[in-house]
Amino acid sequence: MPRPRRASTASSQSVRPQQGTVYVTRQVHFNAGHRLNNPTKSAAWNKKMFGLCNNAFGHGHNYVLEATVRGQPDPETGYVIDLGVLKEILDRVVVQPCDHRSLNDQVPFLKGVIPSTENLVIAFWNQIEPHIVGGRLDSVRLYETPRNFAEYRGPDLR
Repeated sequence: MPRPRRASTASSQSVRPQQGTVYVTRQVHFNAGHRLNNPTKSAAWNKKMFGLCNNAFGHGHNYVLEATVRGQPDPETGYVIDLGVLKEILDRVVVQPCDHRSLNDQVPFLKGVIPSTENLVIAFWNQIEPHIVGGRLDSVRLYETPRNFAEYRGPDLR
């Protein structure tokens, strides 16, 4: 939901834009199942490497996704990005396709991806980044559990 805007009370008032880079973060939640499995390896290798996470029926997580956008506040709104717009982007391109789904089998943009937290943050970045306007996507952080998370800050510049 967009932040409320105050109407100007006098035309003689001036706006004093602030200069500086600001990092704005929105958090969303979704629940999904996955199985860590490399189909190019043997069943023994997968069991040894992934342990319980290789369960043939998968297992689930209550994921927390954070997307951070950086930029200069717009002089007219004071926003780097409207947080309501950022929430809508995250819901549309990540939450709706992934929520209550098997990440291995039911999410087209994850086809052929081993859905480790590390791979998921890269895939989610690729889904989110093209939709960001007004700032630049700075990071995507995904919590698989409250103590386990991965963060991606975009493609390496070489």
